[in-house]
Amino acid sequence: MKFELVEQAKKYLLDKIGAAPEIAVIMGSGLSAVDEILSGPHRLHYVTIPHFPVPKVAGHRGQVVYGKAGNHQIVVFEGRVHYYEGNTMAEVTFCTRVIGRLGVKILILTNASGAINLDFARGNLMIITDHINLLGANPLTGPNEDRWGPRFVDQTQVYDPELRQELKTAGKYCGIGMCEGVYAAMSGPTYETPAEIRFLRAIGADVVGMSTVPEAIVGKHMGMRVAGLSMVANVAAGILGKPIDHSEVLETATQMNADLGTLLQRFFDTYES
Repeated sequence: MKFELVEQAKKYLLDKIGAAPEIAVIMGSGLSAVDEILSGPHRLHYVTIPHFPVPKVAGHRGQVVYGKAGNHQIVVFEGRVHYYEGNTMAEVTFCTRVIGRLGVKILILTNASGAINLDFARGNLMIITDHINLLGANPLTGPNEDRWGPRFVDQTQVYDPELRQELKTAGKYCGIGMCEGVYAAMSGPTYETPAEIRFLRAIGADVVGMSTVPEAIVGKHMGMRVAGLSMVANVAAGILGKPIDHSEVLETATQMNADLGTLLQRFFDTYES
């Protein structure tokens, strides 16, 4: 990925937004309600941003929404591109690179996932504590751009402990049942087999999905504080003994929009940078 392409996209967005946002949110499949809690929201479509990859998967709007919530300038990216679409890791993380260059301090990543942990159920909201990268690729492979971050990046605490606690406190205040756990990223686009789910459970994964991890790695690389929220949209293969359908995943994620919006509104209102 060329530094200059990211800079062009950043300049376009900064000219539109007018000021560097403090917090950015990348929304996953079927998730969009967060933009409704912003005051005076403005919208842009990804196609208008120079070099910006446009999602082609159902449930990803491909829009940028920016405005204020609490005392913070927020920018929300409704939708992402995925590795399984045939995109390179540079394309998958282009949005995150632009977010970092905008001067964002906090990056919140959301996704829809399948439950592996037998104590988790469809409709749970999980705070990501750690991840397992099984995509078969890493976004930092290749020449390092020193203007973005160091060659070797510590992964001890990718998901900021303080932000996790803030989100947990916000969820408790709002009466939203939340869990915490490890997110495993698989390349997709197939859902996992029952044998793969047993393997993932054995190595410590609580949920599984097809995104988020590259963005988290790049967010950390660029010095942002990262938080992750996973909407448990289905139970993984082999647990209930029935097929998984993407339309049901989107339906559940859409139903969970209200909880996600309520949680993040409370977080924005109470968080002090």
